[in-house]
Amino acid sequence: MRSRSIFWSFDYAIQGIVHALRTQRNMRLHALAASVVLLAALFFRVRGVELAILLFAISLVVVTELANTAIEAAVDVAIDTFDPMAKVAKDVAAGAVLIASVNAVAVGYIVFFARLTPITQRFIEAAPASPASLTIIALALTGIAVLVLKAITHERNTTYLRGGWPSGHTALAVVLATSIGYATQSAKAMILAMFIAALVGQSRVETDAHSIPQTVLGALLGFLLTTAVFQVF
Repeated sequence: MRSRSIFWSFDYAIQGIVHALRTQRNMRLHALAASVVLLAALFFRVRGVELAILLFAISLVVVTELANTAIEAAVDVAIDTFDPMAKVAKDVAAGAVLIASVNAVAVGYIVFFARLTPITQRFIEAAPASPASLTIIALALTGIAVLVLKAITHERNTTYLRGGWPSGHTALAVVLATSIGYATQSAKAMILAMFIAALVGQSRVETDAHSIPQTVLGALLGFLLTTAVFQVF
């Protein structure tokens, strides 16, 4: 009976982990990030104390996410109406996950920064510097950033192509306008291109696809990422 009890304890624990992976998006993101970090550790031959610290940081994030999921489930079972204290319990649990995640990012930076620096320098030196290539890179980075922000701030009655923060159409239009300005090194060309991009943003507001702040955020995102790409490469 003792061995059977231990066996079933492991089984229940695994069921809990699988449930969190199936139902919690953040848990799946943590699992993906942990896989990438462990593969990077294998590739860069991280050993000894550094590997132990990485494993501890990964475990801390996973444990806090599991605890957060358990607390949310317990609160939902106990209370079926809004309760300020229930909100406090969920917020505190989420705060624990945030602190663990920030700690994991800091640990990853400390462990991998020195190993990644030579590779990053070689990539920048070998990367194509033509305006067309830089524009494609800026468009890709902006598209990814827009999707990530929309996923984080997803609202009801919105899709990834219409509505939500920020305006993807405006962001991509500003990327093209900014690229034209940097490629031609002409202020007149950039102003004209920005005017056209502004018309794109105006159309998104007039059709009620986006609010003005969402459009402005999209424009800032496109401009800043494109400027960063052209400055770095």
